Amino acid sequence: MRGVRFTAALGLVLLIGLTLLFVTGLLSYAAYNPDLASVNDKTPDRGWLGFYLFDWPTHPYWLYRLTQGFHVTVGVALIPVVLAKLWSVIPRFFALPPVTSLAHALERLSLVLLVGGALFEFVTGVLNIQLDYLFPGSFYRLHFYGAWVFFGGFVAHAALKMPKVLRVIRSGELRSGAAEPGAGAVPGAGPDSGPGPGARVGASFADDDLASPAPAAPTVSRRGAFALVGVGSLFMLLTTAGRSIDGPLRRTALLAPHGWENPGDGPNGFQINKTAASVGVRAVDTTDTWRLTVSGPAGDVRLSRAQLLAMAQHTSELPIACVEGWSTSNQSWRGVRLRDLAALAGFPAGPPGVFVESLQPSGAFRSGALRDNQVRDGRSLLALRVNGADLSLDHGFPARIIVPAAPGVLNTKWVAKLTFGAV
Repeated sequence: MRGVRFTAALGLVLLIGLTLLFVTGLLSYAAYNPDLASVNDKTPDRGWLGFYLFDWPTHPYWLYRLTQGFHVTVGVALIPVVLAKLWSVIPRFFALPPVTSLAHALERLSLVLLVGGALFEFVTGVLNIQLDYLFPGSFYRLHFYGAWVFFGGFVAHAALKMPKVLRVIRSGELRSGAAEPGAGAVPGAGPDSGPGPGARVGASFADDDLASPAPAAPTVSRRGAFALVGVGSLFMLLTTAGRSIDGPLRRTALLAPHGWENPGDGPNGFQINKTAASVGVRAVDTTDTWRLTVSGPAGDVRLSRAQLLAMAQHTSELPIACVEGWSTSNQSWRGVRLRDLAALAGFPAGPPGVFVESLQPSGAFRSGALRDNQVRDGRSLLALRVNGADLSLDHGFPARIIVPAAPGVLNTKWVAKLTFGAV
């Protein structure tokens, strides 16, 4: 079962899948507005690694839900493929001599970056999905740099291996199912007995050092092994995809705790990432004494919740989508447009970006920033109500940000202050 054909087929799947994961990961990083230095940027000294940054759009409103849902769901579904690929090439890890040429040395180095980077990315990614931060430092920073280390090894390894992969594909033996060297050996035959009846050694596999020269009696066929990997990936898909897909699959998202657990029934009965209690926000901080401070050229304006409710109210039908890959269905949010608050702060012509501060007393996301294009969008709200009811405390009462296509962390809850033009 182990051999060039098995490894090549898995490699083709990973070549496509991991490339798409890398691209969607960069998109997620761009959506976080990392060029807003000292505000949203969690990755200092990125230098030329930030070449792909652009103003993240607000259209279509489900953009981040799609890209990040794809990133996390496909990443989890690829775990069985990655494990099978590693198993298929284990003989190479212990080959002697360890280095035979300069090209071989480069290949071995690429394996260190490739295997180490892949395991690091998948392990930290899964831990982040489960909100188990067992690693030192910021997940955001570690995952970003780990992705570049992995992708560097991935590109080098793919370039070095591509001639062999193409040779295997062009030989036709990947499709024909013809036996590899040693395949088809008669059970019980000695190591020098050669291939069993009907087996042939294809020229393209003459240098196959992955296949056993004298395999034991087969317990599972290569086709069966592919089926096992496929079923494993399908299982991971069905128990994860529902976190970002509306409908019956929500109930099967057993490996995605934020995909199907609801904080209760009623208008506020949809997914949350962190409760108010978990971040130290107390109900007493959100009572009638709460005031929203709006700052800008016009000075500081302090508004009570009643005053905000007395302003022109607008409704937006938007989901929340988080970096962990889960999202809500569309919810009906109602509140004051951010661009109207920008005008109140002294920007009537063209609203700038805004720096948002929360009541949250501590934590990495106590504050954040939105770009000017996000503030200008008429669907961007300081939400006061959802689905016809006041926000619950866990959903950000007394007021929260809701912006189309923005990562959930930028939809700040428990807003205390908006400073327009500060970013």
